[in-house]
Formats: sequence, C-alpha cells, structure tokens
Amino acid sequence: MSEKLDISNISMDFPTPNGPFTALKDVSLKIREGEFVSLIGHSGCGKSTVLNVVAGLHQATSGGVILNGKEVKEPGPERAVVFQNHSLLPWLSAYENVELAVKQVFGSDKTKAETKEWIEHNLKLVHMDHAMDKRPDEISGGMKQRVGIARALAMQPEILLMDEPFGALDALTRAHMQDSLMDIQAELNNTVIMITHDVDEAVLLSDRIVMMTNGPAATIGEILEVDLERPRDRLALAEDPKYVHLRSEVLKFLYEKQRKVESISGGKTKVKKSLKARAA
Repeated sequence: MSEKLDISNISMDFPTPNGPFTALKDVSLKIREGEFVSLIGHSGCGKSTVLNVVAGLHQATSGGVILNGKEVKEPGPERAVVFQNHSLLPWLSAYENVELAVKQVFGSDKTKAETKEWIEHNLKLVHMDHAMDKRPDEISGGMKQRVGIARALAMQPEILLMDEPFGALDALTRAHMQDSLMDIQAELNNTVIMITHDVDEAVLLSDRIVMMTNGPAATIGEILEVDLERPRDRLALAEDPKYVHLRSEVLKFLYEKQRKVESISGGKTKVKKSLKARAA
C-alpha cells in the first residue's frame, strides 16, 4: 500500500486565561492507502484534536498534515467526517440528507438520473435503501448513523474520518454497524481513521491501533500492528489467541502504563501543593 497521509510533528496549543494549553505535542503518523487506523486513549488525550487537524477544522500550532503531497489547510470533500452525533437535518428525509452532500460536492457534474442512482447506491451500501423517504425522527439511532455514513461515502472521500461513530449506540446495534463498516471498507478500500474508546472495536476493525498518552501535551505512546486476516468474524476471533493477545496489549497500555503516568503526575502535584503550603 502506498502512503496516503503524513501527519508530521503536529502540536496544538489552545489559549486560556492562564496562558496556552498544549493539547498535543509532536504527533507524527504516516497512513497508507486503504488502511484502517484507530486512535485510542483516555478522555482528554487529544484524539479528536488530531482528527480535526486532519479534517482541516483546526490548524496545528506547529507541524502539518500532507495528503497526496499537498498540505491540508482547510476542510475539503476528499476528507469526510462522521461524528458520534449523526448531524442529520431533521426536516429532510434520509434521501434528501444524502442528496444535500452530493449536490454540494458534485454540483452539476452529475445528471439528475446519475445523482438519484448514486444516492440510492450509497444508501443501499449501508442497508438504508428501504427507509430512504423517512425523516430522522422516524428511524432509530443506528439507522440515523447509517444515513450519516452513507452521506459521507456519497462524497467519494479519499479518507473517511470517524469520531466515535458508534459510541451512542446499544451493544447489538453497534456490532451490526461494525460488521457493516468492515463490509463497506472491504468493498471500497477506503482509508479510514477512527476514534474509539472500545478496545474490542479497535482490534476488530483496525490494521493498526495508535495508542495516545494522557494529556496535556499528549502524543503517540505506542502503535500496535493488527495482523489478523480479513474478512474477520467476531465470534471466531473471540477465542483466537492472537486476538486475545492484541486486546491484552491495548488494555495493558491503557490501564497499566498510563495509570503509572497518572500516578507519577498526581504525586508531583501533591508534592508541589505540599511545598506551597509549607512556604505559606
């Protein structure tokens, strides 16, 4: 696979009344075409900030992002974002929500018949062609998220960016959505970057898992190669020794290595407070 995206030494500072807060520090990652990469870490570790910089929604304080040899400076249709909240317009049907994105990206490049065919094709990809005339308040949470994914895919993005897309769904719906996403990626060979807090989800879906250190000044702690054959069957993997080992490695990072960091940081804070109290 050829290199698609180069995240190069990005750091991100946010202004606060007490001075700049460093959310990210020297994050570097190269992503190959067709690769599925998950970002995982504790809350506040800068996962969404990385995604927003790649999406062009934030400009890094230093460093940058290169996509196909060009610097990312603003949002663009070659990078579609799927958020945890589906963000569908409530007064439009599923079909019309996807149509809005298609018209925005393709304009008059597609005829009316081509546009209709393309919208229906993408709704069919996510198994929502049967409910294309329904509005968001007439369908379930999982169905809304399917429409959101169809809308993103209909833009024909080179990279699909997903910020905890299944985080608000129940376990069974989430499993169905994960299976659908694996099927879609196998068919389209999308490059995907996904944020998740779910260890099993990361191992099931990913080619690589990028584990972030705790903030502030969060960075990449470890990168785990997920060398499991595709297609993947969640039931078969549950007892696969390799799957169990990979899952264990992620948990070890999150709940042992990062806990030690928290413990050390907490200890330093207590010492500082104690010294200040004595000085007072």
